[in-house]
Amino acid sequence: MKKPIISLFALVFIYSCTPHDTPITFTDSRDGKVYKTVTIGEQVWFAENLAYLPSVVGPGTGSEDTGHETDQYYYVYGSYSINAATAIATANYRIYGVLYNWRAALTACPSGWHLPSDAEWTQLETYLSNNGHNYDGSIGGVDVRSKIAKSMAAVSGWPLSINDGAVGNTDYQTYRNKSGFSALPGGYRNFNGTFYSIGDLGYWWSSTGSSIDFALCRNQSYNNCYVSRSNGYKDYGYSVRCVKE
Repeated sequence: MKKPIISLFALVFIYSCTPHDTPITFTDSRDGKVYKTVTIGEQVWFAENLAYLPSVVGPGTGSEDTGHETDQYYYVYGSYSINAATAIATANYRIYGVLYNWRAALTACPSGWHLPSDAEWTQLETYLSNNGHNYDGSIGGVDVRSKIAKSMAAVSGWPLSINDGAVGNTDYQTYRNKSGFSALPGGYRNFNGTFYSIGDLGYWWSSTGSSIDFALCRNQSYNNCYVSRSNGYKDYGYSVRCVKE
């Protein structure tokens, strides 16, 4: 009896139909760290925050203090050490990764990946809204970001909320992290040299500058159902998600 022959076309078809939540990982050759990834539409994203940490400073150090506007700074929430190994040993590093000022974020992603532009964030959000990720089952909308936060946020790790469709509300169970993006509230480093809002808010840079001092970013709150698009001061420390080239 002849063995069935699977054509190359069939193999490609099977691969292309693999669900987005199939475990796929990427290993960063710079430090050996392994990241989960997720395919959403035509994009492939890290499914966790970047944790590349070539050096570290406490929150009191930033370009506004040194006067060197092109300096790159790396922070770990809650860590005041300038020793990278000490910062890496903390729970905040393990759970939330690293906070980067904008200049550091621009070059932080490993080879073959990059910091997403504002347009690439919008591509992600538009795909989710138009393909069944609005928490209430609607499709699209005037603002594609208005109802997708629950689909992008990790199921655990956020405070409880009573607001309809909010990230922290346990309502609409089938939409909780439906995208597999697994966003977490890693907080941020403020320009005044302090850490804020871990456990409540998550902020992520885009590569798109909006002025000399500001760049576009995204953020999510446990208490909201929407993803915010806003301007972040380039000396803030925000999280990074990498998107594949």
